[in-house]
Amino acid sequence: MTPTLGATPLESVQAAFDGGRRYLAACTTGLPPRAARDAVIADIEAASRGGVDITTYHDTVERSRAAFARLVGVAAGRVAIGSQVSPFTALVAGAVPDGGEVLVAEGDFSSVMRPFLHTGRGLRVRAVPIGALADEVRSDTALVAFSLVQSATGEVIDLDAVGDAARRHGARTYCDATQAVGWMPVDATAVDALVCHAYKWLCAPRGAAFLAVSEDFQEWIPPLFAAWYAGEDPWTSCYGHDFALAHDARALDVSPAWQAFVGAAPALDLFESLDPALVHDHVTALAARFRAGAGLPHPSRDSAIATWADAGGTDLAALSSAGITASGRSGRARVGFHVFNDEADVDLALEALGR
Repeated sequence: MTPTLGATPLESVQAAFDGGRRYLAACTTGLPPRAARDAVIADIEAASRGGVDITTYHDTVERSRAAFARLVGVAAGRVAIGSQVSPFTALVAGAVPDGGEVLVAEGDFSSVMRPFLHTGRGLRVRAVPIGALADEVRSDTALVAFSLVQSATGEVIDLDAVGDAARRHGARTYCDATQAVGWMPVDATAVDALVCHAYKWLCAPRGAAFLAVSEDFQEWIPPLFAAWYAGEDPWTSCYGHDFALAHDARALDVSPAWQAFVGAAPALDLFESLDPALVHDHVTALAARFRAGAGLPHPSRDSAIATWADAGGTDLAALSSAGITASGRSGRARVGFHVFNDEADVDLALEALGR
């Protein structure tokens, strides 16, 4: 990204996007920055002329892997790449002993919990209220699986409390940070495994996902999806059964969706260039301004997402009529504020709601 002359860091990143005004749905899907858009268009145009270069695609995947690793504070070798959250959840499910208990949060997103229900190995999935997650970890809990930021409500989990409880009881932790990485600081070393799909707050195309996993926990995860890209040398792992898996988290790689990573690499570069604390302060201040104007309670932990009861969809319809892109989840209206938003977006939303 080329900084705008004389601009603040936040203004420079806002200038990297063409859109954003009235768009309050990064929690549904992020807006691609120009660099990501241009990279995808250039790739499609080159491919249409016969300019497909698999080596360049591979380099783009590795660039994305390294950027994500730096964003969450781990080495690139601790990150596996894939296309969705649920296949990674299925891999993690393979590390839970037969009949083991998986503790989840009630109402959490399906990709982080449902694969545990369908292993055929009798895993016991126990759902508890979000606020009670840390208190409900028991000696027979094998894994605690949860989203750091809840998709339906925007509630932020007390990661320290959950991690401390899991360690006391010898349980592993699996965290979905899809609704967190990109607007709040996230440390993947706080959990055994952290998954993230980059198409929301990291503003990448859909189809670029990452799993950061500790070396110790990886030893228990069966590489069930291992194909050529999971080899120590992918280029000599394309045929036959006799090849070495990668020595690090790349052994859990799923063959990449090339074009998704073409757009993901510049998007991740953009967010890696930012101070995550600066982004966090900006987006949570906007959400707090919205909550104050809408008469909504402030959450126990700051969140970029604001939700409220809207069973009939009246408020969501009012926002839509005003040209504001928002979303509805689980009987609630939902807005999310990102780097490309400012106070004018808050005021437009409040005006649309008659507040």
